[in-house]
Amino acid sequence: MTINEVQAKILQLKKEKDICILAHSYQAREIVEIADFSGDSYQLSVAASKVSNKIVIMCGVRFMAETVKILSPDKTVLLSNPEAGCPMAEQMDKALISSVKKQHPDYTVVAYINTTAELKTICDVCVTSSSAVKIVKNIENKNILFLPDCNLGAYVAAQVPEKNVKLLQGGCPIHAVVNPGDVKKARDRHPGALLLVHPECVPEVVKLADFVGSTSAIMEHAESSASKEFIIGTEISIAEHLQYRCPDKRFYGLSHKLLCPNMRINTLIDVLNCVSGAGGEEIKLDEETIAQARACIDKMIELSV
Repeated sequence: MTINEVQAKILQLKKEKDICILAHSYQAREIVEIADFSGDSYQLSVAASKVSNKIVIMCGVRFMAETVKILSPDKTVLLSNPEAGCPMAEQMDKALISSVKKQHPDYTVVAYINTTAELKTICDVCVTSSSAVKIVKNIENKNILFLPDCNLGAYVAAQVPEKNVKLLQGGCPIHAVVNPGDVKKARDRHPGALLLVHPECVPEVVKLADFVGSTSAIMEHAESSASKEFIIGTEISIAEHLQYRCPDKRFYGLSHKLLCPNMRINTLIDVLNCVSGAGGEEIKLDEETIAQARACIDKMIELSV
């Protein structure tokens, strides 16, 4: 079958079975095209909670599917490829952070949404890359334990100097791999382009950027900017998606190293197998885990206003 034929079959089965398909922004173009919603992990979870569909397929990684299940416990949530994990989300577990909390009992534990459902159960508040600065500002406690991403945490700490932010050595191995040398090479190749980077990049790269923001913020900034050329410092698929959205502009990846293999193992055939009932994995969380993990997400919503 051709890509178009596979897409048509997915759309047919999706309609027949009343399935909602979510695609993270880092997914391939052919998957994004057949999704009901595309965006970052939290945007997708909220969108899924508002639809009437009882079956939801997440084309992304495991923690994203878990977040959908936490916000929509009455729905059947499927991860399109069971092997799609997230190294950052898997770096720290409940036992480790429980031990760290005992050492720092007067700290508010702030968990990046890129964490497992199990870890969220012992955290005080959840954040996204776009809401982290605002939420940390709104926390009454001066002492903040931010996990797992030390690069996003360092960015937050720089924006909120009045807080005492403690970081652990964790983060996204994909974003962390780019360095100032990569920035120089990209700027030499594209001297007129603006550099837009994700705060999961190392501080030395973030300092060189013209704009720092979440994936959705990067896309919104590029679309609304009067500039015509951009170097995109996040997963390389974003440059491709932006090129489709803004054909009159030019987008260049900061580095070929910004390629997430866990996102990329999701294929259009995985999605077809999922809607056909022949693939994917149902995400199952017990009621206690859902309730406890939901508490820190609810706190995020409360502190976001």
